[in-house]
Amino acid sequence: MTQEKVISGLISQAKYEQAFETIVREYGERLYWHIRLMLSSHEDSDDVLQEVYLKIWKALPSFRGNSEIYTWIYRIASNESLNFIKKEKRRCLLSFEDYEKECLRRIDEDPYFNGNTAQRELLKAIQKLPAKQKLVFEMRYYAEMPYEDISKILGTSIGALKASYHFAYKKICSILENKML
Repeated sequence: MTQEKVISGLISQAKYEQAFETIVREYGERLYWHIRLMLSSHEDSDDVLQEVYLKIWKALPSFRGNSEIYTWIYRIASNESLNFIKKEKRRCLLSFEDYEKECLRRIDEDPYFNGNTAQRELLKAIQKLPAKQKLVFEMRYYAEMPYEDISKILGTSIGALKASYHFAYKKICSILENKML
C-alpha cells in the first residue's frame, strides 16, 4: 500500500470517528429516551443503545446523506428497539411469562424512575400499546416529531401515522379512564 493510500485511509477514519463522536454527543440522550420509552427498562435501554451505536459505527462509512442524519439514526434505534421487543416476546413465550406483565413490573420496580404516579400510569398505558403504535406515539408525543420526519424514519405514510397516533391516543385515554374508575 502506498503512503498516500495510508494517509487517505487515516483521514477517512478520523473523519468517521469525529462524526460518530458528534452523533453520540448530540443525539445520545434523545436516542436513550426514545429507546427507553419503548422498552421501559433502564438496563435493556442501555443494552439496545449500545447495539445502536455499534450499528451506527459500522454503517457510518456507507451513509450517503440521502436522508437527514437524525432520521437515519432514529430508524436504526427504532428497528433495534422493535427487534429487542420481538426477541423478548419470544423469550417470554418460551418461559411462559407474559411480556406485557413483565414490562409493567419493570416500570413499578425501576429504581431510576423519578416521576409521579400519573407519569407511571401513563408509561404503563403506553406499554399496553402494540409496538408500532407505541413507537409512533413516543415519537409524536414525547419527541414532538413532525409526521413528515416520522414517515421518513418508519417508512410509513403520513395518513397511516396519523391514524396510528389517533388510535394510540384513544387507547391510552381509555386505559387511564378505566384506571380512575
